[in-house]
Amino acid sequence: MFVQRENLARKILSKHLKKKIFNSFSSSRNPWFFVPSLYFAEGLPYVLVNTVSVILYKRLGIANAKIAFWTELVAFVWVFKMCWGPLVDTHSTQRNWIVGTQGVLFIFILFIAFSLSLTSFFLFSLLALSGVAFFSATHDIAVDGFYLLSLSKEEQSFYVGIRSLFYRIAMIFGSGALVYTAGSLEASLGNVTLSWTVVLILASLFMGLLSLYHRWVLPFPDQDAMTPVRSTFQGHPFLEIIFSYFRQKKIGGVLLFILLYRFGEAMLVKMVAPFLLDKREMGGMALTTAQVGLIYGTLGVLGLIAGGILGGILISKLGLKICIWPMALALNLPDLLYVYLAYVHPPLYCVGSFIVLEQFGYGIGFTAFTVFLMQVSKGRYPTSHFAISTGIMALGMRIPGMVSGYLQQVLGYPLFFIAVCFVTLPGMLLIPFLPLEDGK
Repeated sequence: MFVQRENLARKILSKHLKKKIFNSFSSSRNPWFFVPSLYFAEGLPYVLVNTVSVILYKRLGIANAKIAFWTELVAFVWVFKMCWGPLVDTHSTQRNWIVGTQGVLFIFILFIAFSLSLTSFFLFSLLALSGVAFFSATHDIAVDGFYLLSLSKEEQSFYVGIRSLFYRIAMIFGSGALVYTAGSLEASLGNVTLSWTVVLILASLFMGLLSLYHRWVLPFPDQDAMTPVRSTFQGHPFLEIIFSYFRQKKIGGVLLFILLYRFGEAMLVKMVAPFLLDKREMGGMALTTAQVGLIYGTLGVLGLIAGGILGGILISKLGLKICIWPMALALNLPDLLYVYLAYVHPPLYCVGSFIVLEQFGYGIGFTAFTVFLMQVSKGRYPTSHFAISTGIMALGMRIPGMVSGYLQQVLGYPLFFIAVCFVTLPGMLLIPFLPLEDGK
């Protein structure tokens, strides 16, 4: 009996020492080991839901109106993610949430892949896509929280550009490399369903490998400890957070601006891929899946990254007050290029150039918008205020996105893109009523 107890004590002590050594090793991890991979993992499921799914359903013969409505309805989860953010804080650790949600995302993406061969593939794949959206939004909360807990203030400032870069790389991988691969497989296999099944299996494996990698590589910050569960309002000023947000100066104009600034873009982005893929007799550009992946998903995202970098430099030098008008125009004026494309149907090189230019302008215009949201989110509760602002912003993206497919079918592509240009005006007209700071 004594020997058994001694052996048991040794096992417990050995296990404790191993855990202590592992925790000590992990807690000193260089952020380069996990910041890039975390934000790549954050961007991949988002682009699958918001961009890749549109191209997938288009290639499988789903109508534009159904694509736009249902994929936007699924993406509404990002509007409400702030509602269950406290659960991520009070149940388990951010690290556990990251590893767990990435593992669940692997399963849901894999389910989408195999659902494509079913008779009711649209229903079952859409249900799985809803799961991807929910757990992706939950994963976003955990990743952003872990970033703040695991990095010092100086490291947070240094790596903010790195996290943005790898998020965009995930966008390129999803809307560019994966779509291009699907297009190449379509051409070689002659089977659209099988091609997309293979590509989605590949995407799911990436999420599975990232889950395993992060289980090993993520540090154990002292601040990322399990917090006791408490009731909703006890010790946490939810009402004060909400009231303080809505007591801000010129809040009416601020709310309308956040809601309306990206209305035109929201309508445009949902119909770009169907426009590029549709046949000429339907008013589209008749591009192949691979061409869309290369032009829109790769070159376009590179233009977006370049625009975002330039926008940040300009605001840091000149301030937001000076930059916001030209940057808003940079966001919205390139929409006129799609009107030209819809009427003229120019050669491929022209299509590619226009899309890169439009995405470059979007990168510039969105940077100004992001800086404005940061200005609105100052005060005692900047994180919560930023979450409220981004929730309103997401609502402003989802509503026009849901109806864009119906409008396109009623108006046709040329008139639809003209309507997009007019929808951009209300957001810009609100700029003089905003409480702008220099933002340098």
